[in-house]
Amino acid sequence: MKSLQNINKVHFLGIGGIGMSALARWFHQQGAHISGYDRNPGRITKQLQAMGMDIHFEDRPALIPENLDLVVYTPAIPSSSILMQALRDRGIPMMKRAEVLGRLSEEMNTIAVAGTHGKTSITSLTAWIFHCDERAITAFIGGLSKNFDSNLVHSPGAKILIAEADEFDRSFLMLKAHTAVITAMDADHLDVYGDREAMIRAFRQFAAGVPSGGRLVLQSRLPRMQSKASLIRYGAETGNDCRFEDLIIEDGNMRFSLIWQEEKYADMQLSVPGRHNLENALAACAVALDYGIGPDSIRKALQSYQGVERRFDYRIRRQDCIYIDDYAHHPEEIKALVESVRELYPGRKVSGIFQPHLFSRTRDFAKGFARSLDLLDEIILMDIYPAREEPIPDVDSGMIMRRMQNKQKQWLTRTGILQWLQKRKPEILLTIGAGDIDLLVPEIEKILSDSP
Repeated sequence: MKSLQNINKVHFLGIGGIGMSALARWFHQQGAHISGYDRNPGRITKQLQAMGMDIHFEDRPALIPENLDLVVYTPAIPSSSILMQALRDRGIPMMKRAEVLGRLSEEMNTIAVAGTHGKTSITSLTAWIFHCDERAITAFIGGLSKNFDSNLVHSPGAKILIAEADEFDRSFLMLKAHTAVITAMDADHLDVYGDREAMIRAFRQFAAGVPSGGRLVLQSRLPRMQSKASLIRYGAETGNDCRFEDLIIEDGNMRFSLIWQEEKYADMQLSVPGRHNLENALAACAVALDYGIGPDSIRKALQSYQGVERRFDYRIRRQDCIYIDDYAHHPEEIKALVESVRELYPGRKVSGIFQPHLFSRTRDFAKGFARSLDLLDEIILMDIYPAREEPIPDVDSGMIMRRMQNKQKQWLTRTGILQWLQKRKPEILLTIGAGDIDLLVPEIEKILSDSP
């Protein structure tokens, strides 16, 4: 197959996904003609269509263009798909999204950010720091960066690739990283791995793939891993290569001193709130400092960083009403979110609306979800968002609800949620989940904005 930069016609199966759409944008910038399929139209597909991409939403092989050079597909597309089979029958070269990223990573100095939490925020902030230092980069971000207003950053002639390294389907093992970041290894994607031990073995394999002369940037609570790369530890604890001191939380901003290999850089300010985001910032700073970016550029980037949509995303920020939308879809992420809100707004009542993501994740972590959601003062559960999965017998949101100790809990439809909000005025409201709960956000904003 010809070089990726020289491909003329690419078709994407699952083009509306956040990772797939970033690749589609990249090929588009190389001058390729882009077409694609997705199950439903959405904000991202509308953006891609506005760029001139030909997108269809029907399982009809007749809608697939002729003379394709490459098909890129997401693992979320089942192998039984009519479109998948039709493309195979045509004999067109087919690659998973991760394979394409892997090919790109071989050609560039690659920073790969992995971990079960925080990788999107770290990827986007790392890209923003490099941008503020006027470095030419290509970055694939697993969310829409508010600073770039995109999930792709691409400078012509860039030699540095910053990419989110997804553990789902073992995709991250296809990346050739010069610098690898690992943020967390909490059990997840057990539908792929079977158990946490198998997942950790995959992370160890990812770390072992970093070559001699490279860097392994490791969250300090994680166990040491075998790697030829030099180890950089980050975290709040004393003794880490990258840590913070003198933390002051004020009006949602965090002021601190950044410590890098015992050098102290004062007067840092992160405008995206949450202690978990401060830890994410340490990882991004460690990478940047290791690449020779100075403290002035880092200081400028941290203060101007706006975050990622659906990551501690303030939708309303008034004295009488706080509304935050967040992508958290794992018990540990929900716990970190609620604890950060409690730290910022002590003594205030926190309500949450949670949409579980995947039947398998609900089955595997129902107890953990219940414990994390119990940290809220009141909670509304939605039906499970199935994504790529078929229903599993006896698995529904009631699995979580029955395990919760909190008496202030309900399981409502979308209409019921909006009716509930019409009658109430939450002090602090969180919408939580990785499904299509974001479609409720504009309606919730309107209700809360119209409240007297």
